[in-house]
Amino acid sequence: MTVLYEGTHDGERHVGFGAPEDTTLGLYPLGDTDLRAAILAAGGDVETLRAAVAAGRAPLRVPVEDVRLRPPLLPDSPGDALVGGFMQTHNVKVDDSTQSQPNWFFKGLGDSLKVSGERLRVPRGAVALTEEAEIVLVYVTDATGTPQYAGYTFGNDLTDIGRFKRHAGHLSYAKLCDAGVAPWLFLGTPPRQVTGEVTVVRDSAAAWRGTFTTGTKALHYGLRDMMAELFSYEGLSHPGRVHYVYIGADRSSFHSGFTMADQDRIEIDFTTHGVRLTHTVDWR
Repeated sequence: MTVLYEGTHDGERHVGFGAPEDTTLGLYPLGDTDLRAAILAAGGDVETLRAAVAAGRAPLRVPVEDVRLRPPLLPDSPGDALVGGFMQTHNVKVDDSTQSQPNWFFKGLGDSLKVSGERLRVPRGAVALTEEAEIVLVYVTDATGTPQYAGYTFGNDLTDIGRFKRHAGHLSYAKLCDAGVAPWLFLGTPPRQVTGEVTVVRDSAAAWRGTFTTGTKALHYGLRDMMAELFSYEGLSHPGRVHYVYIGADRSSFHSGFTMADQDRIEIDFTTHGVRLTHTVDWR
């Protein structure tokens, strides 16, 4: 599976191809290349995209710690990115109240996305937080206003589940926490199965640990139908806008009776795909 990433090195933007496990990155100076336009022009052909990115440039080999990685395809203006997702999509959460279409929520604009190592901000009045280890779909909206699938990554949809449980109508508030996201854009179809482990660290010790399973195989709904319904609303699809869509989670620490606290560190290991996210919760 080809993985695309973007980051800043020596004050300049670069792009590269590799794997999340790489300790040395092969970077191409981005220069005036419009990476999102190149994604659209390639039409899903990875080699065409690679050629557009590498044209006339030699890769620079750089240790990963010397690169400030960015959320995949993140526009410079936060308002040009929309972060949202679906809730209660997984088979393990199906019950008699399950709807024909899952609820969609708005999570924030581009500045709500935080890569590993950055803090996840939550409102001071949050009731009870939980992590949600998820697949994140990335779409780039073309000149006609049609969102085009670019690839997928992984994230943590941090949620004030306590507020939602207290009042189901407050889902919109419960989701307005920052979102963790991996910088690696996997250029392929969303995976059928992803497994991994979550650890919540408090005072340098593991306070809670649990496993999760996600992927399209775990969904109660058809992913194609979910996305078609969402993007049928033209107001979402302004040309140039990038969408980050969290497609739902397995059970989390909250469902095990765990209560998260300020400054807890959430470590999510998407084991099957070599991706690891680490974020500290920052109650504001």
